[in-house]
Amino acid sequence: MDNRFDLTEHSHRRYNPLTGEWVQVSPHRSKRPWQGQVEKTGEDNRPAFDPTCYLCPGNVRANGEVNPTYPSTYSFTNDFAALVNDVPAGDFQDGDLLLARSEAGICRVICFSPRHDLTIAEMDTDGIRRVVDLWVDEYTQLSRQPNINYIQIFENKGTVMGCSNPHPHGQIWSQESIPVEPAKKQQHQEAYYQRKGVTLLSDYWPLEVRRAERIVFENEHFVALVPFWAVWPFETMIIPKRAMARITDMTEAERQAFADAYRRMATRYDNLFEVSFPYSAGIHQAPSDGAPHAAWHWHMVFYPPLLRSATVKKFMVGYEMLANPQRDITPEFSAARLRDLPEIHYKQTLLSESSNP
Repeated sequence: MDNRFDLTEHSHRRYNPLTGEWVQVSPHRSKRPWQGQVEKTGEDNRPAFDPTCYLCPGNVRANGEVNPTYPSTYSFTNDFAALVNDVPAGDFQDGDLLLARSEAGICRVICFSPRHDLTIAEMDTDGIRRVVDLWVDEYTQLSRQPNINYIQIFENKGTVMGCSNPHPHGQIWSQESIPVEPAKKQQHQEAYYQRKGVTLLSDYWPLEVRRAERIVFENEHFVALVPFWAVWPFETMIIPKRAMARITDMTEAERQAFADAYRRMATRYDNLFEVSFPYSAGIHQAPSDGAPHAAWHWHMVFYPPLLRSATVKKFMVGYEMLANPQRDITPEFSAARLRDLPEIHYKQTLLSESSNP
């Protein structure tokens, strides 16, 4: 009997050096029969323009403002912002246990395309490049605002991820304080930089390329992979090969390569179960507080909930809520599934097959 420890067979914990947290991996559990909840999915047959959509060009939003007939991308301050910039500064405290502090900020909505029926996976690289350019412009403008010290760019895709409007869009929340997840990553990246003199991810991505177990794809400037410490079943990261603190540090070539990587990852997700694949995705980068933050190496993360099919979702319950995250399928298995998928969207493949019987 072979008693050697095997990552693919035996339960174990994996360490996330960016956050200092652990994830429980139980690969043997993926062999058990599934009797859990099955989510219902509907056909995604949206029109190119929806007269009732408050994000489509020329339509009236909830606050009465009219969207311009924008030809590519469009951004505006969120009509129902979670953070606003006119909050009175103040604190509340009662002893050592009850503490609150005012938090001002600016929330922006980013429309990726005027077409209501598209997603990032179905847009071309040049269209996504315009999204990247808008992110850079928004970051630049927001970072110049007083008391804006962190800027979180993100996209929620799909109703299962809480997206209230299917029009292709994302959000930017900018605020006074550094939120919990970026703050953890700042602490651990700074500690690594002080020890090693290079960014943590500058050492990490070449290690993954050499091992090749969790790489999904790469281009000239970016690596896409399933991180060793992934929590969600098909969680991925897009990492710049060059250490950069913020997306504003990208060259023109890097912006184009980032758009290419974003499209290729989103297309692979849709092709996995041949469904418009839900996820939350976002960019973690250095604070916008004016400091150089040489330890930061910005990156984009994707947290999709689907597990076994288009109808089976991973739930964070029980042990995950009370102890620490846990996963059954290994990151290596997920990476292999994603790596083997085509980069032509399944809808285009079906359309081509139907027109050439």
